[in-house]
Amino acid sequence: MKSLLRMTAAAGALLAAPSFAFADCGIESGSVRILSNDFEALHVVASGAEECASATVEVTKNQTTEHKNIQVAALTTNPATYTVAVVANNSVVPLLNDGLIRPLDDLVEKYGQSLEPTQLIRIDGKVMAIAFMANAQHLHYRKDLLEEAGLEPPTSYEDILAGAAILREKGILATPLAANFKPGFDLAEEFVNMYLGYGGEFFEPGTPNASIVNEKGVAALETMKAMSGFMGPDFMTFDTNAIKPMWEASEVAILNGWGSRASALIDTEGPAPEVAANTVLAAAPTVGGGTTPAATLWWDGFAIAKNISDEDAEASFQAMMHGIRPEVAQEYAPVAVWLIKGYEPTPAAVGVIETLKAGAKPFPMLPYMGVLFTAIGENLAEFMQGQESAEQALEDATQAYNTAAREAGFLN
Repeated sequence: MKSLLRMTAAAGALLAAPSFAFADCGIESGSVRILSNDFEALHVVASGAEECASATVEVTKNQTTEHKNIQVAALTTNPATYTVAVVANNSVVPLLNDGLIRPLDDLVEKYGQSLEPTQLIRIDGKVMAIAFMANAQHLHYRKDLLEEAGLEPPTSYEDILAGAAILREKGILATPLAANFKPGFDLAEEFVNMYLGYGGEFFEPGTPNASIVNEKGVAALETMKAMSGFMGPDFMTFDTNAIKPMWEASEVAILNGWGSRASALIDTEGPAPEVAANTVLAAAPTVGGGTTPAATLWWDGFAIAKNISDEDAEASFQAMMHGIRPEVAQEYAPVAVWLIKGYEPTPAAVGVIETLKAGAKPFPMLPYMGVLFTAIGENLAEFMQGQESAEQALEDATQAYNTAAREAGFLN
C-alpha cells in the first residue's frame, strides 16, 4: 500500500463548539452516524454536520476516546453501526486493511468542490479519506520559570534534561517535566517520536520485518526513562487530559504536547491566565545531535463506511462537507490546525508550523505499522518502571508484533 499523503499545516486553539442550528445542506434523505475521538475541533466538525439534520435526515454522533477500539467491529457489521469514521494516519489503516471504508472519488467529484488537493488522502490512487486538520506534538515551555532559572529556551531533549536538573536544583520545581507516558497509544507515540528523532527505521527496507531492537531504539527508551526521573511518581498515568491541570497549576515547566490542545494552554481567559501568558509554543525538540524534530506529523479526517447504503454514504459525505466548509476554518480558526481552504494561522499554530518547517516526518501509513504501534504501546511499561532492560522491552515488543503480524497475514 502506498500513500500519496501530502500535508500542509496551520495550527490550533480552543473555542466553544458552535451552537446547534438547522442548515440547508441539500440532503434529501439518509442516516448520518458519526464515530470520532473526543476533543474540541471534532466537536466543531460534528456539530456542523448535525446542522444538516431534518425531518428526513438523521444525524447522530458518538465522540469517545475509545473510538479506535470500537471502529473495526462497528464498521464490520452489515449495515455498519456508523456511516462516518473520523480517522487519523494510524486509525485509518485497520479500516483499509479490512476493506471497511469505500473510495470517495465519485463523492468528491460531486460534492467536493471546496476541497484542497492536500485534503485528499489517496491510497493506491483512490481517495479513501478527507483530511481536515493537521496535528503534531511540539514544545511548550514556561518562559517565566526558565528565566527564573537562568535558562535559554530548549531546542533539544538534551537541553530539556539539563534544564530540568537546574529547575530542580534551584528549588523552582521538583517535577519540571511531563510527557504522555500512559501505556497504550500515548507511550507508543512517545517512543515513535523519539525513535524517529534518533533517525530510526521501524522496518527492514521493503519488508514487514520489525527493526526496533537496535542502538537507536535503546537510546530512545533511555532518553524517555531519563525524562521520567523529572516527573511525578505517577508518570505512567500521564496523558494529555491528566497533564493539562498540572500545567495550569504550575507543576510543570516543559512539555512536548499536542498542537490540537495548545490553545487551551495559552488561553489568557482560561482558568490560569498568568500561566497561559507565560506559555511559549515552539518546534518539537531534536535529540541525539540530530536535526529532525523528534515528532510525527498527523492528519485527522473522515472516511465513509463501506457496509452502508449509497443513500446513507451520500448523505454522510454531504453532512461532513458541511461540517468542514471554508466558513468553519474562518469562524473557528483557533480551534484546530485546519487544512480547510481559507484558514489563516493563529498564535496557537506556531508549534505545529515550526515542527513542520523543521522537517518532522508523517506518521507511517504502512499496513503493518498499526500492529507494531500496538505492540510497542503494550510492552514498554516494564522498562519505564525499571523492571527490565531496554533491550528486553524492545524484544518483547518485537515478539508481540511478530505474533500479531502473522495472525494478520503480514508475516509468514
